[in-house]
Amino acid sequence: MKVVGFGDNVVDRYVNKNLYFPGGNAVNFAFYAKKNGVDTAYLGVFGDDAEADHIKYALTNEGIDISHCHTVKGGATERCDVNLIDGDRVFVPSEKSKNIPAPMVLGDKELGYLKDFDLIHSGCYAGVHGEIKKLKDFNSILTFDFSEEDHFRSDKFLNVLCPHLDFALFSCSHNTKEERIALQKKVHDLGTKYVLVTMGIEGQILYDGNRFYDGVVKTLTPVDTMGAGDSFFTAFLMNLLKRGWKKHGDLSETVIHESFEAAAQFSAEICLVNGAFGYEKNIL
Repeated sequence: MKVVGFGDNVVDRYVNKNLYFPGGNAVNFAFYAKKNGVDTAYLGVFGDDAEADHIKYALTNEGIDISHCHTVKGGATERCDVNLIDGDRVFVPSEKSKNIPAPMVLGDKELGYLKDFDLIHSGCYAGVHGEIKKLKDFNSILTFDFSEEDHFRSDKFLNVLCPHLDFALFSCSHNTKEERIALQKKVHDLGTKYVLVTMGIEGQILYDGNRFYDGVVKTLTPVDTMGAGDSFFTAFLMNLLKRGWKKHGDLSETVIHESFEAAAQFSAEICLVNGAFGYEKNIL
């Protein structure tokens, strides 16, 4: 098996700790997939500053392939500022970095590279949603994290992506049960076979077009909740792959439940790590 996170790389800056960590949905996916025992790559665009060098170091140190990434001379790494309060990461307003590289446009070289992966994952913050349609004829499973913001649930955004996806994730802690159900059915009707919603400590629900499957929650006192959602989703997907899931394949109730259990355990363990996956460095 071979999977790739395609999209964003950022640094999560813990302002009240004067520390920063590698992050970004696609980077986190690549790291967590590797920790789940799967051959992994990251594909995206780096700046050429110290923060980008640190992200590259963390990825290569974990054995994650970044050989097809681009580096933009003079480009700056995007920063996400948070405060860590009683183990919970709280996002705070920050000034947007200048000279952040534009998202990657997939050319023949990148498409030739991506076609050999069993699963390609991306997310809404990467700005690559317009590129996903280029992957629609691949044998790769296509997954996408829509996060929690309403503007990533507009008809325009969903219509661009959902016909091409195999699996979609939405964070729905702020939604009612009726809203969650309506969203899952809408996304499935647009062409995405599996739709997972997460609701924090209330768990997760997977919809396959026929029925809803309840997830699993493991509670603990967290050191840091950064990466909790990314780690759960990644571990869930990797455990589905390990149990034989292929593109257009059906998932049994047993496979779904076993993958929920494994994902909940992995996500709980990640909440005991500083940052999304460690590799802290002082803010200069």
